Amino acid sequence: MSEKINLLIIEDEELARELLKSYLKGHPDIDVIGECENGFEGVQMINSLKPDLVLLDIQMPKITGFEMLQLLDHKPEIIFTTAYDQFALKAFEYNAADYLLKPFSRERLLSAIEKVAHRMTNKENSTEKLERLSEFSTGDFLDRVVVKDRHKIAIIMAEQIRYIESLDDYVFIYTETGRHMKQKTMKYFETNLSPKDFIRIHRSYIVNVGHIAEIQQYEKDSYVVLLRDRTKLKVSKSGYKNLKEVLSF
Repeated sequence: MSEKINLLIIEDEELARELLKSYLKGHPDIDVIGECENGFEGVQMINSLKPDLVLLDIQMPKITGFEMLQLLDHKPEIIFTTAYDQFALKAFEYNAADYLLKPFSRERLLSAIEKVAHRMTNKENSTEKLERLSEFSTGDFLDRVVVKDRHKIAIIMAEQIRYIESLDDYVFIYTETGRHMKQKTMKYFETNLSPKDFIRIHRSYIVNVGHIAEIQQYEKDSYVVLLRDRTKLKVSKSGYKNLKEVLSF
């Protein structure tokens, strides 16, 4: 390795963290700058310590490794260390540096870190790769959305979402208790929220079916959706078609 790599370990099992540190102990080109046991702590440590590389477990308490990636300001390289093989294909499609299936050897870990060193030497753009990685979906529809509001991390259950409004590359997520901003596209939510429960009614709006009170016509071929809290949202022609298909009227 031509330059020293600052490395952070995010792993919920203490024995696994100790094993990783023992594998890395004494390596002259690797500096383990910290460790933590969940994604909440991981977000704070990554954004403050700005590591070059994170060894990241996927299935952790509170939020998953993939959910954690969506909350980062600093964009490090990622090597997944996990006992679950079902995420491997997608992780590689979205350009994780490597995917280590537990149990793995010291040699396998160091080989993965060599890949990261090569990326750093050749100045490959890890930021763009991590943004694609954070778009990863397990194939199931979202049952929750994780957002960062200033110094707080909020977990919003899907059923709590009233509607979503587009704002360029961001969206506003409206719940009964407030509004949250998230750096995701409308297409992401249209694809990953259950189509039985969420309908794209306009280029600017996705609405939770369970919060619809009425569909009102205000001009010829022009409609609005009235939510239970009396919020009015515009409906496009394609959105009206989507409403008819899902609600069967």
